[in-house]
Amino acid sequence: MDNSVGGKLEYADVVRVDPITQKQQRYAEVIGTEPLRQTSTTTTPRQVCNDVVVQERLPERDGNVGGTVVGAVVGGLLGNQIGHGNGRKAATAAGAVAGGFIGNRIDQNHVGGRVVDRTERQCHTENSTAQSSTITGYNVTYRNDDGTTGTMRMDSKPGSRIAMGTQDVVKGYDVTYRYDGQEKTVRMDDRPNSDRLPVLDGRLVTQTASAGDVAVSQR
Repeated sequence: MDNSVGGKLEYADVVRVDPITQKQQRYAEVIGTEPLRQTSTTTTPRQVCNDVVVQERLPERDGNVGGTVVGAVVGGLLGNQIGHGNGRKAATAAGAVAGGFIGNRIDQNHVGGRVVDRTERQCHTENSTAQSSTITGYNVTYRNDDGTTGTMRMDSKPGSRIAMGTQDVVKGYDVTYRYDGQEKTVRMDDRPNSDRLPVLDGRLVTQTASAGDVAVSQR
């Protein structure tokens, strides 16, 4: 067979291809976030006070004392103006007794004391309510590298991308081949596209450049 580097071209049979993988963090693009809110109501008691005008009746007089005393004094003075000597004394005593009796009767017939206005501070308790809203998390919509989308809940708002765990990424291939009755293994960047590998002058060809140059493995 004619080739650019000359030499004898043969082929080795591919026995096995083992991919070499490495763990790599996988990310998805964030395409939307929706905050999740929780509303709560708080009740707070407070004291409210106002000045109000109330009416009050003054205390009653003692009908058994006040009226009797005043009546006795007045009656005694009037009785003292009547007669002379012992007669005046008797008239004074009689006037005091009569005046006391009359004053007592008048006081007992008295209806209540005087009504007055006064300012009084009155207080009562009122409950005030307030509502508050708290963000408890986010519904996050994302797009994977393959174009598929999904939604997940997160405690905090993410950035432009989110970690989606790890995935196995192929970094190369261990290719086991058989040539001249022996099996050997070579590391290749790309997976062989056929079940045979070219061998030039006893050396395995692992890659063909675009210019036609042949890269040869020393194995």
